[in-house]
Amino acid sequence: MKRILTGDRTTGKLHLGHYVGSLQNRVKLQDEYDTFIILADIQALTTHFEQPELINKGIYDVAIDNLSVGLDPNKVTIFLQSKISAIAELTVFYSMLVSVNSLRHNPTIKTEAKQYGYDDLSYGFLGYPVSQTADITFCNADLVPVGEDQIPHIELGRKIVRRFNDLYGNGRVIIKEPQALISETPRLIGMDGNSKMGKSLGNAIYLSDTVEEVNKKVKSAVTDKNRISVKDKGNPEICTISKYHKAFNHEEYNNICEMCKNASIGCVACKNDLSKKINQLLEPFRERRAYYEENIKEVRDIILTGSQKANMIGNETVDVIKKAMSIHI
Repeated sequence: MKRILTGDRTTGKLHLGHYVGSLQNRVKLQDEYDTFIILADIQALTTHFEQPELINKGIYDVAIDNLSVGLDPNKVTIFLQSKISAIAELTVFYSMLVSVNSLRHNPTIKTEAKQYGYDDLSYGFLGYPVSQTADITFCNADLVPVGEDQIPHIELGRKIVRRFNDLYGNGRVIIKEPQALISETPRLIGMDGNSKMGKSLGNAIYLSDTVEEVNKKVKSAVTDKNRISVKDKGNPEICTISKYHKAFNHEEYNNICEMCKNASIGCVACKNDLSKKINQLLEPFRERRAYYEENIKEVRDIILTGSQKANMIGNETVDVIKKAMSIHI
């Protein structure tokens, strides 16, 4: 069985952007692949090092979000990044194989640095893609389900793996070169029309949101600003709600777009229909979430058991890598 590695930084609860970008693929593929889900608490420090209490809470938030969407702890391995010594070791080894300039020119690093207002990048922030490569390869993952914004990180990781194999493989593949798996809906824009839905941007619908919270957020979402009244014909191409219908109400999407263009449906009715669809999606998530929130010790046991398994696999990987590098005795 081939292996998947994916996961999330533990900086808070996950939202619909995470769901369409990666989570729904995780659920679909958990029966076909040996699936590893990383709770990336170390990488969370790259932007939240001054808020360790947030990261600690985020470990449970992110774990429960993954479980609530339908990931089965008997089928997948959920583990905590900071408990895997192999990831730390591999991060150091890989840092020797990548230049500072290549990290500085990584478009995702540039975008996120601008988003957080970082002019002078920390070593940890700049080296995020190196750490991510260690996450992926400590268990020799074949596939990495990600959003399109993470593609530059994956490509850099593939280069690191190729260089390692060229240097130390003697014609053999020591580490597998991972492949990115992109969702059919690679990016979901924010409810404010921003090109990205994000935790730090305050424009997200969370998987943990109540019916009332979803209704309120959808009601306040940006639509076609030129459409003043129901009688005005709309332009779905520039409407945030239209893009959400495409993601969560695909069967009716074309019909809704036509009604909008012909002024046969108003924005209020269109938003109400979307709220209904999103709440239908989230309802089973809410039920599973309620169970795990009432049984938090079970969540902790799932994380610790998964971390133990991941550590065993990681130690085996590091042993192979050290032998290839001739740094064993």
